[in-house]
Amino acid sequence: MDKFVIRGGNPLVGTIRVSGAKNSALPCMAAAILTEDEVILENIPLVRDIDTQRRLLQSMGAEVERPEFNAQHSTTISCRTLSEPVARYEIVKTMRASSLVLGPLIARTGAARVAMPGGCAIGGRPIDLHLKGLEKMGAAITQEHGYIEARVDARVGRLHGAHIVFDKITVTGTEDLLMAAALAEGETLMENCAREPEVCDVAALLTAMGAEISGAGTATIHVRGVSSLHGARYRISPDRIEAGTFLAAGAITDGDLIVANCNTAHLGAVITKLEEAGARLDLLGPDAVRVRAHGKLRAADISTEEYPGFPTDMQAQYMALATQAEGVSLVTENIFENRFMHVQELVRMGASIKVDTSTATVRGPARLSAAAVMCSDLRASASLVLAALVAEGESVVDRVYHMDRGYERIEQKLSGVGAQIQRLGNLFAPREAESLAG
Repeated sequence: MDKFVIRGGNPLVGTIRVSGAKNSALPCMAAAILTEDEVILENIPLVRDIDTQRRLLQSMGAEVERPEFNAQHSTTISCRTLSEPVARYEIVKTMRASSLVLGPLIARTGAARVAMPGGCAIGGRPIDLHLKGLEKMGAAITQEHGYIEARVDARVGRLHGAHIVFDKITVTGTEDLLMAAALAEGETLMENCAREPEVCDVAALLTAMGAEISGAGTATIHVRGVSSLHGARYRISPDRIEAGTFLAAGAITDGDLIVANCNTAHLGAVITKLEEAGARLDLLGPDAVRVRAHGKLRAADISTEEYPGFPTDMQAQYMALATQAEGVSLVTENIFENRFMHVQELVRMGASIKVDTSTATVRGPARLSAAAVMCSDLRASASLVLAALVAEGESVVDRVYHMDRGYERIEQKLSGVGAQIQRLGNLFAPREAESLAG
């Protein structure tokens, strides 16, 4: 099982480049199911979840190029033949995004069988919002033996448009039903939709494929279904969470770091909060931002919200930074009920953190010391790496396969700007442990 060995104390200095957004690439890969033509996606991140999605599509009969085999990090997907519209558990057990193939499969083939999703054990991300929407569009849904089965009556032939109001904001639910609606008969109106940039990426790809969509990026999306979609070429947006993680890394290490190949328009809440915490950030155009220490870090509260609020996927990284800030920071998690699993590991390193239901109280600055720590989920992994970068001594961060799900060769990127970080193990080698939380 891979580990990172990190010796703390080095400021990060230089330029670090952001990869494509995993959370955009995954639904965009699923969108290729909707057409028999080739879909070419550029700026694909080389992370484990992408490889899992590739294998999932291939298991259904699709042809998928490995993105690491070309300089553009692009993949060509051909779903001309979908011989088996099934998302098998043995493939998707480590990935939440398995539910994203449900809508495209039933829209394209009229039937789908999808294993209940796995992935990070950070709390409930109910798929019932997807299912309710598909039922309103005419799908018959059953669930047994850990699989969801969806089917359209053969006499009807295809999904139909519907008025869908989400009970709560859901990113994957919005994306899944958006893809299904693109091939449904008639018009679909979706309200209380997620506004994340990743949703806009999916809508932009579908539009390039011939879909008729308006309102993506707002709470209300209107889709006029079409009878068929064609192939397209699309470039995935930069990963805003990776960019935010690197900005936090530059600030916590008292560095001078340029985060390049990002979209600064997607980083507003993170930039604002880091500035409030005492870091100096300068925009260097629309695709780069410089972060520098500006005196001592100071306490600042955060409360996670749906986009454009402070992202839940940056909560753990911010908590690591807050351990180094003077004063008391309150970190409130409003999205997932079980996303403080990194706290006990940060405390083992010397952090002063108390948790009361959905709020963590962080007192700083804490003198962190090296320790052997264990990753519990994707973003918790990043928080432990940030803490290790400033801890005294040599830390060992175990179970970094969690991090490999969403960060492309992060140890190489960080070492390129001065971090003393080394991987022990073989990246992307098979790991039985991934059948656990994932």
